[in-house]
Amino acid sequence: MFLAMLLLVAAQPPRLPPADSQSPNPREMMDQISRQNPEDEELAMIRAADQHPLGTLDNPIRVGGPEGEHAYLGRLRCPDGSTPRIGPRAEGGVGAYGSVTGAYDVACGGVSSHLVFDIYHEEFAEDRAPPGFTLAR
Repeated sequence: MFLAMLLLVAAQPPRLPPADSQSPNPREMMDQISRQNPEDEELAMIRAADQHPLGTLDNPIRVGGPEGEHAYLGRLRCPDGSTPRIGPRAEGGVGAYGSVTGAYDVACGGVSSHLVFDIYHEEFAEDRAPPGFTLAR
């Protein structure tokens, strides 16, 4: 008896919630989709981010994965050419490219900076230094 009831319930078509006036129609949904070429969209995001200092949430340092992040930090130098003291990695928030970022407190002498990284740029290796730093070759 239980099996028969289970089969009867399973054979019923799923019930859809009633359509309400707040649901977008297909035309409205299509109008919300970006028609911009993804490469052009990325270039626009890069140009917008470049209006802010490198290493901030508004312009995170783009690197390829944790390895790229570590390689970049290994090349980072203080203004006097010394190696900075690098604190532990912390959550940086959602950056200018829409991805979760990581952040480090980096100290040169008595001056500490907060640098933000976006590790989701596998095909890019940043070659610029944030303000107040240089990069070793």
